Amino acid sequence: MRFGYWLPVFGGWLRNVEDEGMDTSWEYVKTLAQRSEDWGYALTLIAELNLNDIKGIEAPSLDAWSTTAALAAVTKKLELMVAVRPTFHNPALLAKQAANIDHISGGRLSLNVVSSWWRDEATKYGVHFEQHDDRYARTREWLQVLDGVWGQDHFTYQGKYYQVADNVLQPKPVSRPRPFLYAGGESEAAKDLISLQCDGYVMHGDPPEKIGERIADMRRRREKWGLPPMQFGVAAYSIVRDTEAQVKAEIARITDVRGSAAGYQNYQQWLAGTQLEQRVSLEDYSVSNRGLRTGLAGTTAQVQDRIAAFEAVGVDFFLLQCSPQMEEMERFSQAIIREFA
Repeated sequence: MRFGYWLPVFGGWLRNVEDEGMDTSWEYVKTLAQRSEDWGYALTLIAELNLNDIKGIEAPSLDAWSTTAALAAVTKKLELMVAVRPTFHNPALLAKQAANIDHISGGRLSLNVVSSWWRDEATKYGVHFEQHDDRYARTREWLQVLDGVWGQDHFTYQGKYYQVADNVLQPKPVSRPRPFLYAGGESEAAKDLISLQCDGYVMHGDPPEKIGERIADMRRRREKWGLPPMQFGVAAYSIVRDTEAQVKAEIARITDVRGSAAGYQNYQQWLAGTQLEQRVSLEDYSVSNRGLRTGLAGTTAQVQDRIAAFEAVGVDFFLLQCSPQMEEMERFSQAIIREFA
């Protein structure tokens, strides 16, 4: 089992807590990333949004790609899973940037491919926003170009969305046969694309039984294409305490959500722009990516048992959120990661 975490590029994860003691700064994320290697974390996900969907659009947020390049130079072991949205990036140019970061990191770069959901952000940054299935059609072509320019020189592609003529990209990425590609999504369009063109499937939080059903479904799709097995990851919000009473008190604190919170309008657009398998509650809104549904909130023994249940259904890694992140990640490392090392 590998343990990863979301890099706090938005200054926190709680929409109802204004100040989580996590600076939206390069200094904070650099320190966190360096310490996380010593604490036993294997990877970090760097989300890509030009506006802050957690604290509100007026709040600061860090750029994903320049932050990832900088982290590549100041870390040694951490896998750097950077989110990328095809709508915002020309695939051949992005492939060039990614190959360069992969060299800086010594082959530790991976991509989390996200088909955009936030119409307002696209409008404010002058990017065309398409309907759900159109975004996935674009992503399919985008990935074909990415694979092509990484895999060979003098690559030519003529599609509906992208055209590349006699492309040469040198140096190629260090990672072979390419940097690892993750993606997530619950629509049929998403699952078909991911099972065919990606290497890992990242899921929103849910109990082990439901996650196990998703893994079984994706394995069937993968086998249909005759491709090797995928990696499977789950988002989770972690709370480890000495007593159940302390756990309940912390959950109550972080789910005291008000509909007027700064990020609530952005959340409504996310719901409108995605195709989820189930309804999402206001409590889910308080912690992003349905993190509390995963159930990594409890005493040390309870969380260890819960992780074992996920491992049994095929989960390979977790992507954790917590607050305040520096303190909670160290606590989780001492209580949990050392037991699974």
